[in-house]
Amino acid sequence: MCFGIRFPQSARGYLIPESGRRFPGTFLVMIRFLTAGESHGPGLVAIVEGLPADLPFSSDDLAAELARRRLGYGRGNRMKLEKDELEILAGVRHGFTLGSPVSILIRNTEWPRWAEEMSPEPGDSKRKMTTPRPGHADLAGMLKYDTHDARDILERSSARETAARTIVGYLSKQLLLQAGVEVVSHVVAIGSVETPTGSPPKPEDRPAIDASPVRVFNSAGEEAMIAEIEAAKSDRDTLGGVVEVIAYGLPPGIGSHVHWDRRLDARLAGALMSIQAIKAVEIGDGFSTARERGSTSHDEIFYSEGEWSRNQDRAGGTEGGMTTGQPVRVRSSMKPIATLMRPLASVDVTTKEPEVAFRERSDTCAVPAAAVVAEQMVAFVLADEMQRSFGGDTVGDFVRNLDAYRARLDSF
Repeated sequence: MCFGIRFPQSARGYLIPESGRRFPGTFLVMIRFLTAGESHGPGLVAIVEGLPADLPFSSDDLAAELARRRLGYGRGNRMKLEKDELEILAGVRHGFTLGSPVSILIRNTEWPRWAEEMSPEPGDSKRKMTTPRPGHADLAGMLKYDTHDARDILERSSARETAARTIVGYLSKQLLLQAGVEVVSHVVAIGSVETPTGSPPKPEDRPAIDASPVRVFNSAGEEAMIAEIEAAKSDRDTLGGVVEVIAYGLPPGIGSHVHWDRRLDARLAGALMSIQAIKAVEIGDGFSTARERGSTSHDEIFYSEGEWSRNQDRAGGTEGGMTTGQPVRVRSSMKPIATLMRPLASVDVTTKEPEVAFRERSDTCAVPAAAVVAEQMVAFVLADEMQRSFGGDTVGDFVRNLDAYRARLDSF
């Protein structure tokens, strides 16, 4: 043990004396974020802490990233009304992060027309929503917070909150780019229609995917998906689907096997399950390999000419909670949107009498948008783990530490 001596902080949160021996440090560098705001409130705020200084930032690029979230066939009229007006509150100057927390506000341009309705007079029962909607957080939240107005719950539980997460995803991607890591997402199923299997998309395929009305990489299933959405819309119903996110360029060893909350696949699953309406997550071929024998389920290891390789990627780029050096591949399933034009049965919490659920404007299908949000959450988890392993106070520190790690891997 060392007493009364301070040594420089390393990228992994250790104190390193000149001898090169490692001692436990006082903290680990990490990224964390908070979002605040309601669906029909004045705006949404994202605060991101733990980013290094000198990370490039562009308001135009962030606006473009937010626009991607509004893409997709089957979205409702609200997407035409929503305009994400950005205001940088802190943490960025002259196009670069400062190392301090970044705070960005997305103003709700519809707020003036909603202000009166969102602020009813005390005792004004006409503006209360007393009939919870099945499939939403309404009833559980009303019971939890002892309120008879579903607005107190649904305004925060709304997927509109994911606009703030897109800010987090954009900043995370900026850090990943410094490491040569890129993330791409696409839709693999909408309703009963699946895209044909084939080679997964690469980062350079992102523009083509975004140009697709349903954000598919293989256009062979595009028309069938659009027809499926139109049929559901005609029936005044909704659809869910499956999205896939793939990350390229990660070195092996990101994540950890030593603690349950550091396992990368667990962190990815938790982040994706936190997205509204996501009900299942699969890493690699997780569900299909459960029906096979071990002899065909695992990625065999080979070594040739100074490089490690695998014969396949059933594991989705992770083993033992850490990256293997292969692309990280994760899928998530979105349930059909719970806000229906044909409301389901419910009960008025005040009268306890049967009612139909409250109906608001809604999308028929938001799976293409869910793919973009999933992309942001995967980027956040990966950026956080990369910063935890290699991060310093500046981007230069981060890149230098990562380069040293990769050089060590090359000599293994």
